[in-house]
Amino acid sequence: LKGGRRTWAPLSRIPASLRNAIIAVEDKTFYTNPWGINVEGIVRAAWGVLRGKYAGGGSSIPQQLIRNVIYTFDQRTDRDVLLLFRKVKELVLTIELTRRYPGVEGRNQILEWYLNRTFYGHFAYGVEAAAQTYFNKRVADLSLAEAAMLVPVGNAPGLNPIDEPEEAKQRQEVVLDQMYLQGYITAEEAWAAKQESLVIAPPGFDITAPHFVLYTREILEQKFGSAAVYGGGLQVITSIDLDVQAKAEEIARQYVDSIREERNAHNAAVVVMDAKTSEIVAMVGSLDYHDKSIDGEYNMAITPRQPGSSFKPFTYATALAQGYTPATMLMDVRTSFPNPPDAAPYVPENYSRNYHGPILLRRALACSYNIPAVAMAYRVGTGNIAETARAMGITTLNKAHYGLSLTLGGAEVTLLDMVYAFSALDNQGTLLGEPVPSKPYRPGHRRLDPGSILKVTDARGKVLSQFSKPRRQEVIRSEVAFLITNILSDNRGRTPAF
Repeated sequence: LKGGRRTWAPLSRIPASLRNAIIAVEDKTFYTNPWGINVEGIVRAAWGVLRGKYAGGGSSIPQQLIRNVIYTFDQRTDRDVLLLFRKVKELVLTIELTRRYPGVEGRNQILEWYLNRTFYGHFAYGVEAAAQTYFNKRVADLSLAEAAMLVPVGNAPGLNPIDEPEEAKQRQEVVLDQMYLQGYITAEEAWAAKQESLVIAPPGFDITAPHFVLYTREILEQKFGSAAVYGGGLQVITSIDLDVQAKAEEIARQYVDSIREERNAHNAAVVVMDAKTSEIVAMVGSLDYHDKSIDGEYNMAITPRQPGSSFKPFTYATALAQGYTPATMLMDVRTSFPNPPDAAPYVPENYSRNYHGPILLRRALACSYNIPAVAMAYRVGTGNIAETARAMGITTLNKAHYGLSLTLGGAEVTLLDMVYAFSALDNQGTLLGEPVPSKPYRPGHRRLDPGSILKVTDARGKVLSQFSKPRRQEVIRSEVAFLITNILSDNRGRTPAF
């Protein structure tokens, strides 16, 4: 399961039309079946699959409740060798649940649990959240037509009225037909509901900084497990500064607008970090989470991309660590470099297509010239450069060999990793952060992660985790960090190029 909007609705607040619709298509013997196993529903659902048409769910309501509560999403969808064991366990628990909650009152309790725990897509859990998400109204205010459209979404969240309106409409009519055939509504009511014009709410959910929230949720799952995150009543304080977040979003949109035509730019990502604490104070994963034209749901702040010349400081940090100095002479001339295992040599060009002859390492980095950067990579070795980058916080460089284009940003890294690695320069060669959660340490890689969760308490107020003082890990020598920072911060040093 994935967390999102959820508001518990007592059964008394859920309209009879919705309850009857659920029973009609999911489990028509719900109130009379002593075992809780819907044999007829299984046969009907299988027949529908063979015909390629929706015919209602196959599992009973108690069975679906057991499945949703006990198993994770991955377990529910996995078809591994343990599937038979899980199915047997599911049936046994279903029978036990039905035995413990007999009669109308017991079944009503099961139905209330089921209606409030089912996932309806678009971050909506339970019928109250689903009603607000798809119809922008409380569940108590749903019409018969709206209730009938909502019910099948719990069986197939992807076939919802926002993403698949035609399929959702067809499924709604199947529900209305079943309600008529089982005597819940008249033929006239079914016909009127089918003709009702429904107003579907625009896609979206009330969440600020969605990419940061989802990034944080994944960390919580790693630390505490899915059951605690989605059912443990955790209270979480994060590091985000909403004022900085809003400003970062504003600046990103303005900048993309300014270069949209010239560069054919449509999207951007931003990470803002307090280097002195390693806390992430803003994360913009895309310009609009809901814009499918830019794949807005993807968090580009943590998606590997080529970093271009911003990778060059790792090359020069490696060189300084090997004994080179800012006064080392490099040649900025057309050069053909051997580049094994590739047969063809590597012949880089500066972005200006010009050459500058003999220059100092300091000027080569400050002006971001390509040819000297490749020359230095050839001297110090791309394996050593990758090792430096990994130590400073880059987690995506896991190949056995990299070509010389590595120094020009030819390998993919994440924006978050780059910001975190550069924070080590600001901290005299030291990474600050919290221990990497639930992962075996890989030799040569960072032991820390940037901070995003400051405090976690359980439903009773017990503190489960608190990020008060960051840990420290020295990743490069302080003098190397000083020299790189000094060069990068020298405006006069980059004047010849910029």
